[in-house]
Amino acid sequence: MATVHLRIGDLVWGKLGRYPPWPGKIVSPPKDLKKPRGKKCHFVKFFGTEDHAWIKVEQLKPYHPHKEEMIKINKGKRFQQAVDAVEDFLKKLKGKEQNSEGKGDSKGKKTPKKPLKILDEDDEDLSALRDPSEKPASSMEPISKRLKIIEEDTASTSIQAADSTAINGSVTPTDKRIGFLGLGLMGSGIVSNLLKMGHVVTVWNRTAEKCDLFIQEGARLGRTPAEVASMCDITFSCVSDPKAARDLVLGPSGVLQGIRPGKCYVEMSTVDPETITKLSQVITSRGGRFLEAPVAGSQQLSNDGMLVILAAGDRTVYEDCSSCFQAMGKTSFFLGEAGNAARMMLILNMVQGSFMATIAEGLTLAQATGQSQQTFLDILCQGQMASTFVDQKCQNILQGNFKPDYYLKHIQKDLRLAISMGDMANHPTPMAAAANEVYKRAKALDQSDNDISAVYRAYIH
Repeated sequence: MATVHLRIGDLVWGKLGRYPPWPGKIVSPPKDLKKPRGKKCHFVKFFGTEDHAWIKVEQLKPYHPHKEEMIKINKGKRFQQAVDAVEDFLKKLKGKEQNSEGKGDSKGKKTPKKPLKILDEDDEDLSALRDPSEKPASSMEPISKRLKIIEEDTASTSIQAADSTAINGSVTPTDKRIGFLGLGLMGSGIVSNLLKMGHVVTVWNRTAEKCDLFIQEGARLGRTPAEVASMCDITFSCVSDPKAARDLVLGPSGVLQGIRPGKCYVEMSTVDPETITKLSQVITSRGGRFLEAPVAGSQQLSNDGMLVILAAGDRTVYEDCSSCFQAMGKTSFFLGEAGNAARMMLILNMVQGSFMATIAEGLTLAQATGQSQQTFLDILCQGQMASTFVDQKCQNILQGNFKPDYYLKHIQKDLRLAISMGDMANHPTPMAAAANEVYKRAKALDQSDNDISAVYRAYIH
């Protein structure tokens, strides 16, 4: 197969990690964005989004020769909108070219035909490619100018990005070596986005085969949690529950064995405050630096880099993780001392779990009283409770689709931990307690590994 030589201005199909090939254009990278070491790649601006990324040459294909092939294998509204944007753009360029050719002197001479120019990002016509609802953001603009920093009286900090895809598209990755332990529903999307934004990542997972895809994407492989922690400057962990989090640090070949003075450990799992306190103490006792950073969101939001990160602990670690948090999330909050993020996350998940159980109860009551469930949903989504969460979860229930976006067993675990936290604070949590019983029934019906919306089945059996 002959080698295809690409250059700045060429339209291409770019394959980015686990995402489908997407139409883009090779552009000049910002001056302050370094090319990944040892990789033959081009800097690509993707159409229909504000995303930019370094893409390996073997993951690029010319746009026109592969157009029909890509349209056949890729579906989805956003994909079609991106393709339509490219075609509209090319039509405008062709129209300009024809207008230029039609202009000549009085003797009918035409002006020489100029090569087709694919506009760079700074050109005015590129605005036609953007969704009108999106706010354009220049990749040359310093990240600090496109982030709203809010300092609260409680000393918490929120880094808020109005358009996360625009921010994420121009993240300058840290030069620190990143480790990541746990490639489940949340961890997989997080690691993919870290790699997408140019971070150097070493991965480990209890089921080693899950690492293979990320190795293909450029990640390095760690044989044990201890090895990852010793090799990396900052090691993240995202596992299922408090026991898994403790075992990962304190168990055989655990993280603690690889911690040295100055090494950073970031616990992203949703666990109880007591587990966080224990992990913080053992990590810092070895001279390490500790941060908790559980994330609010789902598998889809993780894949999209739109998580909300709640951090607490060592403020300097939070600052060192800045580019990582920008790659994986749309917003991050610093909440003070270790344990605060765990408390806040349990409260958030308690509310979400209770709400999902109530929505499922409403759907089943509608059916039991002879009302249309679809009409109930249509009315709900036109009122004050309308949200993407309600719409997606209810549609999945009506379609019988319980593919996990957030495991039911995990939300039940979070409800249990939140109720326990309420007991310790001598604060009543009767709504959470009632919801917890419904999820326990759903688990007894073998719904543990389905989505949280499968709590619906607890009402129909």
